[in-house]
Amino acid sequence: MTTTTWLDLPADSPFGVHNLPYGVFTAPDWPGRRIGVRIGEQVLDAGAAARAAGAPSELLDLLAAETLNPLMAAGRPTWQAVRGALTEWLTDAAHRAAVEPCLLDLADVELHLPFEVADYVDFFASEHHATNLGKIFRPGSEPLTPNWKHLPIGYHGRSGTIVVSGTPVTRPHGQRKAPADAAPTFGPSRRLDIEAEVAFVVGTPSAMGSPVALADFAEHVFGVCLLNDWSARDIQAWEYVPLGPFLGKSFATSLSPWVVPLDALQHARVAPPTRDVEPLPYLDDRDAEPWGLDLAIEVALNGRTVSRPPFASMYWTAAQQLAHLTVNGASLRTGDVYASGTVSGPEPDTRGALIELTWNGEHPLKFPDGTERTFLEDGDEVTIGATAPGPGGLRVGFGEVTGRIVG
Repeated sequence: MTTTTWLDLPADSPFGVHNLPYGVFTAPDWPGRRIGVRIGEQVLDAGAAARAAGAPSELLDLLAAETLNPLMAAGRPTWQAVRGALTEWLTDAAHRAAVEPCLLDLADVELHLPFEVADYVDFFASEHHATNLGKIFRPGSEPLTPNWKHLPIGYHGRSGTIVVSGTPVTRPHGQRKAPADAAPTFGPSRRLDIEAEVAFVVGTPSAMGSPVALADFAEHVFGVCLLNDWSARDIQAWEYVPLGPFLGKSFATSLSPWVVPLDALQHARVAPPTRDVEPLPYLDDRDAEPWGLDLAIEVALNGRTVSRPPFASMYWTAAQQLAHLTVNGASLRTGDVYASGTVSGPEPDTRGALIELTWNGEHPLKFPDGTERTFLEDGDEVTIGATAPGPGGLRVGFGEVTGRIVG
């Protein structure tokens, strides 16, 4: 594909025409929510551009919607047609006079949750993360549970508290009980944590009773976002036996405002790590197209980088997660979100959660100004960003997901 545009962009912009992520925005004097496409440090009003470029009515109707859901539901051939049209408008100088007035400065718009979320599933796909937690909570025992390398472990979360980047996160209250306490107490979480994750957004739905095969992953997944699944470790530790996470996870999940199309990530595809347990046939991707992704993630706390987790090291891929999510016949809905689980690498500075970075609070993070952190304090701001390889040595940008803790 061409990466040359009539816009004045830096040659190495991670938001060039090779990317074109989708979002939803509002702007002064521009009534209503609109679908936007990021290009450099600008946002293209996609519906206005479609009208100006004389796009066919079926394409115009999708881009003039107030959320991405209609476009996401339209299916992969339509996604490719829309992406092709957007690329043409932004690369063919013949469209410049019509399309250029549809561009707004990114700094002048407000970004919103780009689609209506249906269901939410969170997985546990990093072997490094799972191993670290096993060592913390089960010292002297095998760190991975017996099922871990046989299936992608996950749980159903709360879709109603998924919020767009920049939304303040209120410190959750709940029951917590330390091992030495005689009884539980109630109050604000004292061990509030982050989880740096990658989220996959479902476009094309599936019928109940019809599992989605590994090979059909790209027919159903519209795009990829960044996600921070905030975690109240003390609340979770007391409540999760025997049924798993509940109030310790459901109070807020932050999502980045840009959905990077799956087609923008073809150069980021890599083989997943070598697996030492043979998967069951529905999860066996050894002879399939690889759906590991080489994403470089960066986690910052109050403006200081604390971790760089590598997504390429994830044991279970998004294609396997989707196959497992539906293997029992569960249906997909447009707007479903499923997340990778915490992304952690093999080195201490590649861990994607504070519980790992500080080894459950035993080794606080120390900053140049003399401050320390074990878990999050009120006023702390966490930002997660990422890029991926693109064509010709370019990078594909994901933007950021940010949240500030308020009491």
